[in-house]
Amino acid sequence: MTTPSLLDILQSTDMLEINGLHAWEFVLVPQALVAAQAALAAGQGGDAEQLLLQIECMDGRTRRVWKFSSAAVLAASFDDASQCWSLSDADGVQQLNCLSAISASADDELDDEPAANA
Repeated sequence: MTTPSLLDILQSTDMLEINGLHAWEFVLVPQALVAAQAALAAGQGGDAEQLLLQIECMDGRTRRVWKFSSAAVLAASFDDASQCWSLSDADGVQQLNCLSAISASADDELDDEPAANA
Protein backbone atom coordinates (compact mmCIF):
# COMPACT_ATOMS: atom_id res chain seq x y z
CA MET A 1 0.00 0.00 0.00
CA THR A 2 1.42 3.39 -0.96
CA THR A 3 1.30 6.40 1.32
CA PRO A 4 -0.72 9.31 -0.09
CA SER A 5 1.15 12.56 -0.66
CA LEU A 6 1.19 15.27 1.98
CA LEU A 7 -0.83 17.41 -0.42
CA ASP A 8 -3.61 14.78 -0.48
CA ILE A 9 -3.56 14.45 3.31
CA LEU A 10 -3.66 18.22 3.92
CA GLN A 11 -6.85 18.56 1.88
CA SER A 12 -8.73 16.32 4.32
CA THR A 13 -6.97 17.33 7.55
CA ASP A 14 -8.85 19.14 10.30
CA MET A 15 -5.93 19.92 12.62
CA LEU A 16 -2.15 20.11 12.39
CA GLU A 17 0.67 19.71 14.83
CA ILE A 18 4.03 21.20 13.86
CA ASN A 19 7.15 20.43 15.87
CA GLY A 20 4.91 19.31 18.76
CA LEU A 21 2.82 22.51 18.76
CA HIS A 22 -0.88 22.44 17.90
CA ALA A 23 -1.59 24.84 15.06
CA TRP A 24 -4.60 27.03 15.59
CA GLU A 25 -4.76 27.96 11.94
CA PHE A 26 -3.47 26.62 8.66
CA VAL A 27 -4.27 27.68 5.13
CA LEU A 28 -3.79 26.04 1.75
CA VAL A 29 -3.59 28.84 -0.81
CA PRO A 30 -6.28 27.98 -3.43
CA GLN A 31 -4.40 29.16 -6.53
CA ALA A 32 -1.23 27.34 -5.48
CA LEU A 33 -3.26 24.24 -4.58
CA VAL A 34 -4.54 23.90 -8.14
CA ALA A 35 -1.03 24.29 -9.58
CA ALA A 36 0.43 21.82 -7.06
CA GLN A 37 -2.26 19.22 -7.86
CA ALA A 38 -1.44 19.53 -11.57
CA ALA A 39 2.30 19.18 -10.86
CA LEU A 40 1.67 16.12 -8.68
CA ALA A 41 -0.49 14.51 -11.37
CA ALA A 42 2.24 15.16 -13.96
CA GLY A 43 4.91 13.74 -11.67
CA GLN A 44 6.70 17.07 -11.43
CA GLY A 45 7.96 19.09 -8.48
CA GLY A 46 6.13 22.18 -7.37
CA ASP A 47 7.13 25.82 -7.68
CA ALA A 48 9.78 26.73 -5.10
CA GLU A 49 8.59 30.35 -5.04
CA GLN A 50 4.82 29.85 -4.77
CA LEU A 51 3.40 29.82 -1.22
CA LEU A 52 1.11 26.81 -0.76
CA LEU A 53 0.81 26.22 2.99
CA GLN A 54 0.88 28.66 5.90
CA ILE A 55 0.66 27.43 9.50
CA GLU A 56 0.20 29.58 12.60
CA CYS A 57 0.32 28.65 16.26
CA MET A 58 1.10 30.06 19.68
CA ASP A 59 4.26 28.98 21.49
CA GLY A 60 3.65 30.38 24.94
CA ARG A 61 3.01 34.07 24.21
CA THR A 62 4.84 34.00 20.91
CA ARG A 63 2.95 33.73 17.63
CA ARG A 64 4.83 31.42 15.27
CA VAL A 65 4.28 31.27 11.51
CA TRP A 66 5.63 28.74 9.01
CA LYS A 67 5.33 29.16 5.25
CA PHE A 68 5.92 26.33 2.79
CA SER A 69 6.16 26.46 -0.98
CA SER A 70 4.41 23.96 -3.22
CA ALA A 71 7.85 22.41 -3.93
CA ALA A 72 8.43 21.83 -0.20
CA VAL A 73 4.99 20.25 0.28
CA LEU A 74 5.38 17.98 -2.75
CA ALA A 75 8.88 16.95 -1.60
CA ALA A 76 7.76 16.12 1.97
CA SER A 77 8.55 12.64 3.21
CA PHE A 78 6.57 10.49 5.63
CA ASP A 79 8.32 8.77 8.55
CA ASP A 80 6.53 5.59 9.65
CA ALA A 81 8.23 5.52 13.06
CA SER A 82 7.07 8.99 14.14
CA GLN A 83 3.95 9.07 11.94
CA CYS A 84 4.99 12.60 10.91
CA TRP A 85 5.82 14.35 7.66
CA SER A 86 9.21 16.04 7.31
CA LEU A 87 9.28 19.13 5.17
CA SER A 88 11.78 21.92 4.77
CA ASP A 89 11.46 25.68 4.97
CA ALA A 90 13.92 28.54 5.40
CA ASP A 91 14.50 27.53 9.04
CA GLY A 92 15.30 23.86 8.34
CA VAL A 93 13.31 20.64 8.58
CA GLN A 94 9.92 20.76 10.31
CA GLN A 95 7.89 17.82 11.61
CA LEU A 96 4.21 17.95 10.65
CA ASN A 97 1.52 15.68 12.06
CA CYS A 98 -1.87 15.75 10.32
CA LEU A 99 -4.81 15.05 12.61
CA SER A 100 -8.50 14.45 12.06
CA ALA A 101 -11.08 15.90 14.38
CA ILE A 102 -14.13 14.06 15.55
CA SER A 103 -17.21 16.11 14.87
CA ALA A 104 -20.85 15.59 15.50
CA SER A 105 -23.61 16.47 13.12
CA ALA A 106 -25.71 19.48 14.01
CA ASP A 107 -28.73 17.75 12.54
CA ASP A 108 -30.50 15.66 15.17
CA GLU A 109 -32.49 12.77 13.84
CA LEU A 110 -36.13 13.29 14.55
CA ASP A 111 -38.00 10.37 16.00
CA ASP A 112 -40.95 9.08 14.04
CA GLU A 113 -43.10 9.28 17.15
CA PRO A 114 -43.42 12.39 19.27
CA ALA A 115 -42.03 12.13 22.79
CA ALA A 116 -44.65 11.53 25.45
CA ASN A 117 -44.94 14.22 28.08
CA ALA A 118 -44.82 12.84 31.57
